[in-house]
Amino acid sequence: MNIRSTALAALVMVAASAQAAPIDWNTWTSTTAGSISTSGGPVAVTFAGPSFGVASPYPSYTPVSTFADGTIVDNAPVAANGIMQLDGGSDALNTVSFATAVVNPVMAIWSLGQGGITANFAFTNATPVFVSGGPSAEYGGSAITVGGNTVYGTEGNGTVQFIGTYNSISWTNPVYENWYGFDVGVAGVAPVPEPETYALLLAGLAGVGFMARRRRV
Repeated sequence: MNIRSTALAALVMVAASAQAAPIDWNTWTSTTAGSISTSGGPVAVTFAGPSFGVASPYPSYTPVSTFADGTIVDNAPVAANGIMQLDGGSDALNTVSFATAVVNPVMAIWSLGQGGITANFAFTNATPVFVSGGPSAEYGGSAITVGGNTVYGTEGNGTVQFIGTYNSISWTNPVYENWYGFDVGVAGVAPVPEPETYALLLAGLAGVGFMARRRRV
């Protein structure tokens, strides 16, 4: 097995293990703050932007299959996590920040838009990837949709994922509708490499470069 094949196999194994991890969902405590309980300790969450309010315990986040596909997102939020309520209608920037960098965060969106009104989340520093969607137990509706950096819904519900490591996620809600909301979750926090890890990584990269150079000679 050559170096490229070995690296690819390692990446596949890492991706598979990441997908198998359950999601730790944020619990909102106010219109500006929440907390995620992870195996590594709590991660504080802050929200900055115009908020309609926080509803808790609400909504039910059911059917579970609307918010969790069982592969990438193993579990949906629960009513006790609450929901940050938004009504949109401006270009104001909304930002969720994590006290610790997180890996592949997810966002559950509930009741986005309504009959005759397609509302959206237009992300500015992150690209959403559709995970699951469908009706809600409260109002029915359908799955959210994703186009580029924007999530759309006409009474839309579902979950998206942001691939990568993030300290914050920002977006605008340009369409007014009373009301829609969201919660965020993570599969884990970003590890902080020890100095020895950096040294090993640099040595490994140097070794790969040396072998590649020898092949060209």
